[in-house]
Amino acid sequence: MARVAGRFARAEPRATAGQFVEGLLSGLERKTCWSLAERAGHADPQAMQRLLRTAVWDADAVRDDVRAWLVERLGHPDGVLVVDETGFLKKGGCSVGVQRQYTGTAGRVENAQVGVFLAYVTGHGRAMIDRRLYLPQTTWCQQPQRLVAAGVPDEVGFATKPALARQMIAAALDADVPVGWVTGDEVYGADPGLRADLEHRRIGYVLAVGCDRRVHVNDGRTLIRVDDLADGIPTTSWQPHSCGPGAKGPRDYLWAWITTATTPGEHRWLLIRRNHTTAELAYYLCWSPRPAPLHTLVRAAGSRWSIEELFQTGKGQVGLDHYQVRGWTGWQRFVTLAMLALAVLTILAAQQPCPEPETIALTVAEIRRLLNTFVLAIPLLPAHTLHWSIWRRTSQARARRSHYQRRLAHHISPKIK
Repeated sequence: MARVAGRFARAEPRATAGQFVEGLLSGLERKTCWSLAERAGHADPQAMQRLLRTAVWDADAVRDDVRAWLVERLGHPDGVLVVDETGFLKKGGCSVGVQRQYTGTAGRVENAQVGVFLAYVTGHGRAMIDRRLYLPQTTWCQQPQRLVAAGVPDEVGFATKPALARQMIAAALDADVPVGWVTGDEVYGADPGLRADLEHRRIGYVLAVGCDRRVHVNDGRTLIRVDDLADGIPTTSWQPHSCGPGAKGPRDYLWAWITTATTPGEHRWLLIRRNHTTAELAYYLCWSPRPAPLHTLVRAAGSRWSIEELFQTGKGQVGLDHYQVRGWTGWQRFVTLAMLALAVLTILAAQQPCPEPETIALTVAEIRRLLNTFVLAIPLLPAHTLHWSIWRRTSQARARRSHYQRRLAHHISPKIK
């Protein structure tokens, strides 16, 4: 917390932020303002709620501190920036950015918010370093009253997910994050602006594209679909490579690559991945200002799984999706503090010595468990626990009465008219 203490002008929110992050790292089942306040010994959740809503502090500045800390501990010139989005399932229509939309979290169209995240991956570890909340164009950006009610700043307008990715990548590069490659799925690989930005900055990319993408071959004289190119690859040209360790062992695939253009200071390839079992193909557009071997492109492509694992870890270990805030400021602040909590675990994991041959390295989940056992355990007095039980039930009864009164008024008013 000393890394970000200067971002809080007053002592109260500074102390509350520390308790908030400890709560996110704790073993609490649900990490809401109520449960975090109870764990911290508060009489009610007002201080935690005030931290997210009205306290004076800059979440973007804290995010920058988190990014700088992670780069200091994990940074490497061959680092990979990975961009992807994740969904936060929500009920109702008041949470900022919520609408019925497809999210991979549910695997279908659901009522959800979508956040676009940027991860930093090196041989020392991986962590989230930036975030943007996606605001749908029609249901939000074209309805000023909803934006005002949710506290969205005036300067924030509609931006596609690739545009949000471009903002985060530009911010990371402007902050001198050491990077060799950028990768992402088809949503981002299909955006020509993102590819142009990276080429202008001389940053290599390995971006997934659909099977109908067309590329230039024969020195630019021929335009051909990538799946047609794959059909012409001889069997002997497929090479086995692992794109990284998985939960059940190395992620082994067959890979082939085709040089589509080579000029001074510019190299382009089409990278193709084939599943050993299903023969399913995946395609990547690759660009680099310098020559690169196949295994380097494969490593960059395989880094994309890291952000999916970070989403799972963030939601499972530090409550990334446990927030109960509706407004713009609350979302930015909660997610930023969750990123800080996850950075603590990531850096602790990176600092651990190599394990004995018969054991695996300490995982983030195991580090969190040990941290709670030896450092963060807080004994709560029975009177405090009882106080919170009464407080919760009283608040729930008050909310129930208010809900019933609104429903009753809604049913009676049409009859009066």
